[in-house]
Amino acid sequence: MLKHRKALLFATLLYTGLVLYCMFFAFDRASSDAASYTFIFELENFLKLPNPSDFLHPTLMDLVGIGNTAAFIPFGILVPLLYPVRFVRFLAGFILSILVIETIQALTLLGSFDINDVLQNSSGAAIGFGAYALGRRATSLWRKIAVMGLSTVILLIGVWGIGSAIDPIFTKHQGPFVALNDMDDNLGQTPKSTIPYHFQIGDQEITPQFNVYSAEGEEAKTYTYKLKKKELYFSMYYGIPDQGDFKGSVSVAVDGQQILSDSAEIQGHAPNHFEWVFEQADELKITVKGNEKVWDIGYNEMKYLWQ
Repeated sequence: MLKHRKALLFATLLYTGLVLYCMFFAFDRASSDAASYTFIFELENFLKLPNPSDFLHPTLMDLVGIGNTAAFIPFGILVPLLYPVRFVRFLAGFILSILVIETIQALTLLGSFDINDVLQNSSGAAIGFGAYALGRRATSLWRKIAVMGLSTVILLIGVWGIGSAIDPIFTKHQGPFVALNDMDDNLGQTPKSTIPYHFQIGDQEITPQFNVYSAEGEEAKTYTYKLKKKELYFSMYYGIPDQGDFKGSVSVAVDGQQILSDSAEIQGHAPNHFEWVFEQADELKITVKGNEKVWDIGYNEMKYLWQ
């Protein structure tokens, strides 16, 4: 009995070391160039595992989503096998441990503190404990293993289903499209010269639906807007019409950081599409030079269902 306990303790310590290695050093974490601490407290996809169809062509994020839950199932089995403990006490201790580990990840810049990871890891441990509780009632070792394995699969599918049902409530979705010209600029004025009109780019007829921005006959013009720290999905089209000289450029900056700079020499004789996700953005600047045209500029605000 003592030998079995020592073997079980060794397996638990070995598996714990493997998980900690993955959390702190795998996936080139040590080479990360993160310059600031990252703490994520917004709930999003915290229980939802990949859809069955995603397993045909799984991505890295699919594997991470599965691993965040499945990798912690063994702890729910190994810990109570070593030390008899009630579920509430086990789960409370596990959550506390994960909170500490996630905090260390963030403070050492080897990862981030993500409340979604905490919930996924804890759900995995809870599944393991449930499988252990059901399996320990079996009369033989092989039956215990079989019941634990089957219970793990059933409980994992159950959590998967629950996550798929409630996760949309805690996941941000794109709101309706808002044209940029519907907003006031930094002076509190609504631009009057952004009415859509037709033009051609590369022999392609362009029919803007919402707005057209240009240098308005000047060498360059900058449009500045306050976004009020919103999380936005930003989109716009740009190009240089066939009529007139083929010269011009466009640049986009958010809170002083340039995220787009494109000129006639690079973009060519074709319409271009640019999109970006702004997280807590405050100031947006769009600079148009020469004969460049920018159209259908706008955004979809990311919101929860209840907002």
